[in-house]
Amino acid sequence: MKDERTCEAMAEQSVIGSILVDPRCLPEVERSLRPEDFRLEADRALYEAAQALERVGDKLDSVTILDQAWKMGAQVSRQYVLELMEITPTAANVGEYIKMTKEDRLREALRETAGRILEGVDSREAPAAVLAAAGRSLDDLTAQGSVGKLVSPMEGVLAFLNQRDAVEKGDAKGYVCTGYMALDELLGGGLLNSGLYLLAARPGMGKSTLALNIADRVAQADPVLYVSLEMDNEQLSAKRISRETGIPTEKLLMQPLTEHEETKMAQAAQKLAKLSLWYNAASTVTVDDIGALARGIGGLRLIVVDYFGKILPPAAARRYGRYEYTTEISGALKNLARALRIPILALCQLNREVEARQDKRPQLSDLRDTGALEQDADGVIFLYREDYYADRSTVDPKVPSVLEVDLAKNRHGDVGRCSLAFTRASSKITGMSYRRRVEEEVPEQFRIGGR
Repeated sequence: MKDERTCEAMAEQSVIGSILVDPRCLPEVERSLRPEDFRLEADRALYEAAQALERVGDKLDSVTILDQAWKMGAQVSRQYVLELMEITPTAANVGEYIKMTKEDRLREALRETAGRILEGVDSREAPAAVLAAAGRSLDDLTAQGSVGKLVSPMEGVLAFLNQRDAVEKGDAKGYVCTGYMALDELLGGGLLNSGLYLLAARPGMGKSTLALNIADRVAQADPVLYVSLEMDNEQLSAKRISRETGIPTEKLLMQPLTEHEETKMAQAAQKLAKLSLWYNAASTVTVDDIGALARGIGGLRLIVVDYFGKILPPAAARRYGRYEYTTEISGALKNLARALRIPILALCQLNREVEARQDKRPQLSDLRDTGALEQDADGVIFLYREDYYADRSTVDPKVPSVLEVDLAKNRHGDVGRCSLAFTRASSKITGMSYRRRVEEEVPEQFRIGGR
């Protein structure tokens, strides 16, 4: 061992020395440090040996740990073990040694991240790709920095009481209201922060329409990111203006308007332009891209992804089968929601097997081709319309139909159903179950397109 030790080396060596002096501190070390956190090969080998002995319940001391390291093929000398114990006369300060070691690793990782950013800039990579990679690295480092933190019983209770205090004062930010009272009541208040929610149905059932309605209602008060991978921004805006004006979407996109309709369209466009709803420009994105977009919006409260099946898997995962890479995408979406501490509402299409059943209402089993998406989701919301399967010639798209909303999975509460009124021609969805309530009970920020 070199006589001139750096502070970094001294810190991690003192951690191993503490284990050798008093193996009872091993659990405290394991809560914060992994073997890869030790840069010196000998330190890493001794740590892995101590963990191996602990797993099988064998006795831990300096002799057994060294012997186990040898059995595992490590090249560690007795002299090195003695020197570690010499520089660490007591294990009482192991907590401080752990903190110093973790900070050293994080500094090193930050330097590596900064180096990769500079390398990407110098090699003229696409800035969006550099930002996405940097965002993922920083999220990973943030998670690593908190791996070993234990929340005490008192801290856990106080965090809950603070949340309750905010709820009582009416300024809770732990969840996001969808603006539909019937759905919010089913959810227990709204979409929880850090939650991943699925809005699933067959194509054309009304997923995008409901998602846009929710996004606009939230955007009345807080910024929303709507990631559309199926429709262009012009089409999304047409659906929103159609909802506000009653002018059919296809007419707004492709047909001449009367002077009166032109006026109504201009007024609606002016109104919607004031809402904090942000779109993506690219037609293909990865989860990293979504994260980069989200971090560019201050005060973001909700992300809507339309839809899950169009998210591009990471390059490394594209060689795997669909199940494997969709599992990776769903896990990445959940991690992004947790990193940003806001809910993500991901739209999802159901497989064709729904059509083969007599009762075509969706079931959780219809999500089985989407990897671990159902498992990762905090809530699954299905949509169903009876008129979807009726003869189209008998259905007037200008007449509201019943849209069944089925909360089939709710990790944090009960499941159930409610009904909304869906007018397909104008992309308008309004409340049904609570229509008899007085208008004053509907918060002003949620009065988009009428109730």
